Amino acid sequence: MIAKANTTSNLLSQKESAVHDETVPESTVRSGSCLRNVNLETPRGKRKVQKQCAHIRRNSSGSRSSSQPQNGEVVEAVTLFEVVSMGKRAMQSVVGDWVEAYIQDRDVALLDLINFYIQCSGCQGMVTAEMFQSLCNTGVMQKMTETFDEETGLQYKKFMAYPWILTVTWPVDMDNEDYPLIRPGPYWKKFKTNFCEFTAVLIQQCQYSILYDGYLMDAVISLLTGLADSRVRAFRHTSTLAAVKLLTALIRVNLNLDVSKCSVQRLYEVEKKRISVKKTKHRLDQLERKRKVYEQKPLEIENMMNAIFRGIFLQRYRDVIPEIRAICIEEIGCWMKMYPDTFLNDSYLKYIGWMLYDKQPEVRLKCLLGLQGIYNRKELVSKMDLFTSRFKDRMVSMTLDKDHEVAVQAVKLLMLVSQDCEGALSSDDCETLFQFVYATHRPLAVAAGEFLYKRLLSYLGTEEEVAPKRRGKFGTNTRSMRKLITFFLESELHTHVTYLVDSLWDWAGSLLKDWECMTTLLLDAAEEGEALSDAQETVLIEIILVTVQEAAEGHPPVGRGAAKKILSAKEKKIQMEDCTKITEHFIMVLPQLLAKYSSDAEKLALLLQIPQYYDFDVYSPGRLEEHLDVLLKVVKGIVAEHSDADVLEACSRTYYILCNEELAIHRRADLARTQLIDDLVDKFNELLDDSWHEGEGLCTDEEGICRIYSTLRRMAAFYNAHNLTKWNLYGKTLKLLVFEMNHGSLPVQMILPALQCTYFALLWQLSSAVERSSSKEVLSALNGELRFFCHICACFLSHKDKDLSEKAFMILCDLMMILSHQTSSEDEAVGVLQYLPSTSLQSKMLLFIQDHVFIGEEEEEEIKDWTEEEEREMEVSKLNDLHRRRSLLSAYCKLIVFTMVEMSAAAEVYKHYMKTYNDFGDIIKETLSRTRNNNRIQSAKTLVLCLQQLFQKHIETHGNTNSMDASFMNIKELARRFSLTFGWDQVKSRESVAMIHKQGIEFAFQGDAEVEGKCLPPNLHFLLIISEFSNKLLKPDKRLVYGYLQRYITEPAFCRGDEWHPLVWYMNSLLANEDEENSIISSSRDSLTGRSKTASFKRKLSHGFLPETSHTEVTNKTPGFRCTPELTATERKSRKKLKSQDASLQERLPFRCPARLSSRRSHKAIKTEDFSLGGAEDEGEDVDVDVVGADPVHDGGYQTHCESAGADQTLETTPSHPLCACSSWRGQVKGGSPAQSGLAAEEEEHVLHVPEEELLICQAVGTADADCAVDI
Repeated sequence: MIAKANTTSNLLSQKESAVHDETVPESTVRSGSCLRNVNLETPRGKRKVQKQCAHIRRNSSGSRSSSQPQNGEVVEAVTLFEVVSMGKRAMQSVVGDWVEAYIQDRDVALLDLINFYIQCSGCQGMVTAEMFQSLCNTGVMQKMTETFDEETGLQYKKFMAYPWILTVTWPVDMDNEDYPLIRPGPYWKKFKTNFCEFTAVLIQQCQYSILYDGYLMDAVISLLTGLADSRVRAFRHTSTLAAVKLLTALIRVNLNLDVSKCSVQRLYEVEKKRISVKKTKHRLDQLERKRKVYEQKPLEIENMMNAIFRGIFLQRYRDVIPEIRAICIEEIGCWMKMYPDTFLNDSYLKYIGWMLYDKQPEVRLKCLLGLQGIYNRKELVSKMDLFTSRFKDRMVSMTLDKDHEVAVQAVKLLMLVSQDCEGALSSDDCETLFQFVYATHRPLAVAAGEFLYKRLLSYLGTEEEVAPKRRGKFGTNTRSMRKLITFFLESELHTHVTYLVDSLWDWAGSLLKDWECMTTLLLDAAEEGEALSDAQETVLIEIILVTVQEAAEGHPPVGRGAAKKILSAKEKKIQMEDCTKITEHFIMVLPQLLAKYSSDAEKLALLLQIPQYYDFDVYSPGRLEEHLDVLLKVVKGIVAEHSDADVLEACSRTYYILCNEELAIHRRADLARTQLIDDLVDKFNELLDDSWHEGEGLCTDEEGICRIYSTLRRMAAFYNAHNLTKWNLYGKTLKLLVFEMNHGSLPVQMILPALQCTYFALLWQLSSAVERSSSKEVLSALNGELRFFCHICACFLSHKDKDLSEKAFMILCDLMMILSHQTSSEDEAVGVLQYLPSTSLQSKMLLFIQDHVFIGEEEEEEIKDWTEEEEREMEVSKLNDLHRRRSLLSAYCKLIVFTMVEMSAAAEVYKHYMKTYNDFGDIIKETLSRTRNNNRIQSAKTLVLCLQQLFQKHIETHGNTNSMDASFMNIKELARRFSLTFGWDQVKSRESVAMIHKQGIEFAFQGDAEVEGKCLPPNLHFLLIISEFSNKLLKPDKRLVYGYLQRYITEPAFCRGDEWHPLVWYMNSLLANEDEENSIISSSRDSLTGRSKTASFKRKLSHGFLPETSHTEVTNKTPGFRCTPELTATERKSRKKLKSQDASLQERLPFRCPARLSSRRSHKAIKTEDFSLGGAEDEGEDVDVDVVGADPVHDGGYQTHCESAGADQTLETTPSHPLCACSSWRGQVKGGSPAQSGLAAEEEEHVLHVPEEELLICQAVGTADADCAVDI
């Protein structure tokens, strides 16, 4: 049951002589408790309220947790909030009990309802009510505000809920943004549903009685309006949801009234016609009174709806919280569908149109879903003409939305628009939508496929047009298939039939599975005078192959969703039926297609892939085996006729599938394969014996060379999938390779397949030796053959023919990878096959990569006179060349990752990270990540080696006089990119970063150079490069690195002048703040050469400058080039000691702090150390992205510009003036100072660190319109 609030009887008394002002003694209601005669204006009253709030908070947490069933016990709900949140009772019963309580005592029941909405907002405070008796007193309206009492630590909100003035009191920590509507878990998700249902049922049960009493709805609407104007997000969110659901329920009431009004009107007309006969004047008067009542009630409902819409919706649809905006837009869409006579007009549609431009995807999504509900009803589309013309371009552009779900719904909306609004979408708009069938996001592609199918393919003509000429069902499907082929050919930018078919699969399944129609179109179209062109035939054959693959496998193509889809039982059944259908059809048709296109290599390569999707159980003995013989005969003829690699590979795979020992037909297929190989080997032996002469090599004409070459290509294609060891081809092909290695006079087109055959022969021998556990003697002999073959490939790396050298490189890399996996086997005998490349071989391979992958960009040729076809061919050639180079680099990087090649070789690859980022950036970055996981220290040394080599090359070319030229800045930028690859976790990368600094310092101080009589390290400028890694060091590690640096500074007093600027810059990058700087310098002053010199150096370094300021300090624009690190106010207020962390953090470093510095840590200088952690501990690490438009700050990070306050500034800040909400705040990221942000130090803590895009419009508190702001 619902507990009644214990209010005093004199609370609502109307005794005129009892009062002299506008209020009566107050009473506080919360969970049935009362607080009487509390004066909130006095300190005593405030303290009393504070104690009561604390007591309520303690009880509320227990009651909230106990309201949920625990250990199987059922806890009886007490308050209305607990009844609704638990959801144990039917909502009709709950609302019915409250209505009965309202009829008995409306004030008590209404206070209970008010308290319910306050509790639903998560408020753990109290509600105080005082009677409002004077509408003319403007002083009362001035109290309608929201304040904070610093003395009690409570917040107050006073607002009107006629006939009361309500004061809600809650503690400040309610601003933690934890309230029921946003709490996670199924319990609170159900609560939101129950909350909405309660509001709807409340209006439903009150519509025949108390809804029109002029008391209930006035109080509820004024309550929700007051809460919706709060700065507190919980109040705004909860009240907005309740208000819009209330308006939705009122619309239902109004619709019911319309129905009742029409019924009464019909009865009135009937009675009016009968009055002359039966004289039923009494009945007529009764109906007349009912009709007037039904005419009056809608006016009252309209007033309520207008009050909610104007008082709440118009303020909150632009709220800074996207969830609140989404609620408003979602409900206004429902209102337009439910009550179009009132809401479906341009005055209301404009709000949805405006919010199509919202910055949050959830709001844009609600707009699209609401519009879909409207455009889906044809009777409503006629009212959308102006809206469609005004916002059509925006809807089309939303198909490119960065949020995938928004883009999907935008395509679906435009599909509805095109169906019901003729001419709304232009042909260009349709073409734009059609191209989304090639999108990688499958839901978007499927939506575009539906649009394409309904707009272009699902043609319904007249009976004469649809009537087929030969077979009934082919007429429509043939026409649709021709349209599909034409559409694909016209999409010149895309050549992926797989993605097109997958997009249409859910909507055009009957068309795409009509293989009989497709094959008939290929075989019989010419007889009907409708022959397809060569390009159309190629596309149709590719469509056949892709549809067969999709039906047999049931998985989306690569790049769309998961690699493999888990099929349901129904889908598996459909898949099996499709496989049977494919087999039964193509067993008879495929040989005919192969025979027709026997001279077209491209079409044959596609058609020969179909048998791998057969259900071979259909080849039952005595039924269809004759078709198998026909297929094998045709394939054998294709092998004998063609030497194209793709065709031969497809034939080899077809034999491989048919020869599977698990099939009943494998004996027949194996016999055909053996006969084919015998013919090829006999032919090769005959040709080789006739043309080969010992000592002279190959002696034959071009025709003989071509015959040997084509035979070798056929054998190489079959050697890849079939074990041809018993035909003894290894010795003969090896003889050709050895002769070419020694003499180099054989044709290259013959060496390429011979190299492949030899490689495959060794792999088959290796596989047999491992599977059969061969003896060590056999493995040793095989190891010798493998090493000799690697030697041959190494010799071919410098071959004059580019194709041969690249093929040898790829084979060499693959073979080394295979052997690296064999050496990891537990079998000791297999360990004999261990092979590591020699130093000379590694050098050759590295040189090969430099010559064939990282080649200089050729000058762009003049293409102004080229045709479009020539330009297209050039682009294809460039893409193929890029793919080839990426394959070479990937193969070599695998060797580095699996330690087959020394990791230091990666330095040569890393040098090209910046220059070739678009082409090879992903490969190099993955290599860097894998090598770092293998060995962090060695990986760090490799990075430093890369930078050192680039720096030395720069010194040799440009000298060491200028550190601002383009060459040096490129090296520095490369170091910055390397630092970004370490990610956010400083602890995980601390060993690598520390090693980089150690190696960099040692390199920087190698050797001495005389500069004006001073000893200057020649590589000192290298410190500027490794300073890019300083922001990746933990603060204790910075001190250790600084101490290590002191070893090399023998005379700090002489480190002056422009030539020492790199050292000063690097030292400042290691000093986190002034206190740390002073502490470190004071702790190491014993090592310096005098007290006065030390003090002078310390003072100058503390201020961040030296007597002679170089021009580089002024002109340098590189991020991080500011010598004076400034302390933020937050850092000054949150300093912490780090002495307890030193030992644990130093254990895993690759070097330790010098002994002389470590020994002084125990002295007084260390005891007074104080380090700032306020800003740095919470700073996020840089990711590997380029920040555009960011300002440089002193530690190498970037500071972004935030033009507006945070998304929920009502919780985080309390501006002293309403205009503060409109101020332009600037958030600080990574080292920004108050001076940089334009804020005073004491104001810095109020700055919101929120991206600008989270704000809709920067206006008043909690709203996007200054007119809706609450007085502050």
